[in-house]
Amino acid sequence: MPTDRKTLLAGFMPWLSPRPSAKPMPKTDVAVAERPKGESEPMNEHIVKSYEEELALLDRKIAQMGGLAEHILGQSFDALERRDPQLAEQVVKADKQIDQLERDIEEQVISMIARRQPLADDLRHVMAALRITGDLERIGDLAKNIAKRALTIAHESHPKPLMTGMRHMGELALSQLKEVLDAYSARNADRALAVWRSDEAIDSMYNSLFRELLTYMMEDPRNIGLSTHLLFGAKNIERVGDHTTNIAETIHFLVTGANIADDRPKSDETSSTLFSKG
Repeated sequence: MPTDRKTLLAGFMPWLSPRPSAKPMPKTDVAVAERPKGESEPMNEHIVKSYEEELALLDRKIAQMGGLAEHILGQSFDALERRDPQLAEQVVKADKQIDQLERDIEEQVISMIARRQPLADDLRHVMAALRITGDLERIGDLAKNIAKRALTIAHESHPKPLMTGMRHMGELALSQLKEVLDAYSARNADRALAVWRSDEAIDSMYNSLFRELLTYMMEDPRNIGLSTHLLFGAKNIERVGDHTTNIAETIHFLVTGANIADDRPKSDETSSTLFSKG
């Protein structure tokens, strides 16, 4: 907890001080026993300790949710590459655990804001947890979507060059997610910023894979079904990179108290890509 917390409370909550016009409390003849020195400290220490424990619990839930999102994302890539429908079904079911963790964290954050009325660093802490939770939940949904694609095309033959590109893109997205979760745990703004800057690499891979899949469809209309599912799978991976970048921005704000000044790096060119038979 910040050492100047009392100063912060006085600055943000001036109404706690007596009003200039307030009348003094009338004196009474009842003798008030003097409180032994230090008697109130155990209660204050208990309150602070309880608050710190709640913040620590919040971080543990975020770590659990992030670890689960990382795990099922890796499984979804494996299910797609290995054409493993059983593994894909496991991913679809596991996403419910992420959804439940999101609800638990949201309830805790709302409760903490209502009861503790956090300020300054503490307020950034709980709000950052809420924002990161939302991004992790979406990453879980994207992993589930990839798993559903894997179920649909499990019995189709996957072109090796295309799957190689998908695997490289997935591995990069997974490594960035792991790095940003480590940055949150360590409260390291520099590591978060490095992840933020590396999102362009995923976009570049997606651009390349997008063109390959379009070419593959144009070469033989029978490839359209498979290629369409792979195309959506690749887009899901690209979106994982975007949510990871969101988390990196949140961590930077949590640690420094300032937003990243530069424009977000973005290299997705697929919206302006047009192919035609030549």
